[in-house]
Amino acid sequence: MGILTRSSTSGGVLKGYCVVYIGENQMKRVVVPVSYLNQPSFQNLLAQAEEEFGFDHPIGGLTVHCKEDVFIDLTCFLRRL
Repeated sequence: MGILTRSSTSGGVLKGYCVVYIGENQMKRVVVPVSYLNQPSFQNLLAQAEEEFGFDHPIGGLTVHCKEDVFIDLTCFLRRL
Protein backbone atom coordinates (compact mmCIF):
# COMPACT_ATOMS: atom_id res chain seq x y z
CA MET A 1 0.00 0.00 0.00
CA GLY A 2 1.33 3.46 -0.85
CA ILE A 3 0.76 6.69 0.96
CA LEU A 4 -2.77 7.63 1.81
CA THR A 5 -3.81 11.24 1.57
CA ARG A 6 -6.51 12.53 3.86
CA SER A 7 -7.79 15.97 4.63
CA SER A 8 -6.40 17.59 7.74
CA THR A 9 -9.88 17.48 9.27
CA SER A 10 -10.46 13.77 8.78
CA GLY A 11 -10.72 11.33 11.66
CA GLY A 12 -8.28 8.90 13.18
CA VAL A 13 -5.50 6.93 11.60
CA LEU A 14 -5.54 3.17 11.13
CA LYS A 15 -3.42 1.06 13.47
CA GLY A 16 0.06 0.58 12.01
CA TYR A 17 0.08 3.96 10.24
CA CYS A 18 1.24 7.46 11.16
CA VAL A 19 0.55 10.97 9.92
CA VAL A 20 3.31 12.89 8.18
CA TYR A 21 3.02 16.45 6.88
CA ILE A 22 5.07 17.01 3.74
CA GLY A 23 5.84 20.00 1.58
CA GLU A 24 7.98 23.05 1.30
CA ASN A 25 5.51 25.86 1.98
CA GLN A 26 2.00 24.46 2.10
CA MET A 27 1.93 21.19 4.02
CA LYS A 28 0.02 18.17 2.80
CA ARG A 29 -1.14 15.53 5.30
CA VAL A 30 -0.31 11.96 4.33
CA VAL A 31 -0.64 8.67 6.18
CA VAL A 32 2.19 6.14 5.84
CA PRO A 33 2.89 2.73 7.35
CA VAL A 34 4.81 2.93 10.63
CA SER A 35 7.25 0.38 9.15
CA TYR A 36 8.65 3.16 6.93
CA LEU A 37 10.13 4.78 10.05
CA ASN A 38 12.58 1.85 10.35
CA GLN A 39 13.88 2.17 6.79
CA PRO A 40 17.33 3.80 6.44
CA SER A 41 16.27 5.91 3.44
CA PHE A 42 13.26 7.29 5.34
CA GLN A 43 15.41 7.94 8.42
CA ASN A 44 17.87 9.80 6.20
CA LEU A 45 15.09 12.06 4.91
CA LEU A 46 13.97 12.73 8.49
CA ALA A 47 17.53 13.53 9.56
CA GLN A 48 17.92 16.00 6.70
CA ALA A 49 14.63 17.68 7.62
CA GLU A 50 15.65 17.85 11.29
CA GLU A 51 19.05 19.33 10.44
CA GLU A 52 17.56 22.02 8.23
CA PHE A 53 14.28 22.80 10.00
CA GLY A 54 14.37 21.19 13.47
CA PHE A 55 11.44 19.37 15.01
CA ASP A 56 9.27 22.24 16.25
CA HIS A 57 5.99 21.26 14.62
CA PRO A 58 3.11 23.59 15.42
CA ILE A 59 0.64 21.53 13.34
CA GLY A 60 0.97 18.59 15.71
CA GLY A 61 2.51 15.86 13.57
CA LEU A 62 5.74 14.71 12.06
CA THR A 63 6.71 17.34 9.49
CA VAL A 64 9.09 16.72 6.61
CA HIS A 65 10.06 19.82 4.67
CA CYS A 66 10.76 18.42 1.21
CA LYS A 67 9.29 18.48 -2.25
CA GLU A 68 6.19 16.34 -2.49
CA ASP A 69 7.55 14.41 -5.49
CA VAL A 70 10.69 13.46 -3.51
CA PHE A 71 8.54 12.05 -0.72
CA ILE A 72 6.30 10.18 -3.18
CA ASP A 73 9.33 8.68 -4.95
CA LEU A 74 10.73 7.50 -1.61
CA THR A 75 7.47 5.93 -0.45
CA CYS A 76 7.03 4.19 -3.82
CA PHE A 77 10.53 2.75 -3.44
CA LEU A 78 9.78 1.60 0.11
CA ARG A 79 6.52 -0.01 -0.96
CA ARG A 80 8.46 -2.25 -3.38
CA LEU A 81 10.77 -3.56 -0.63
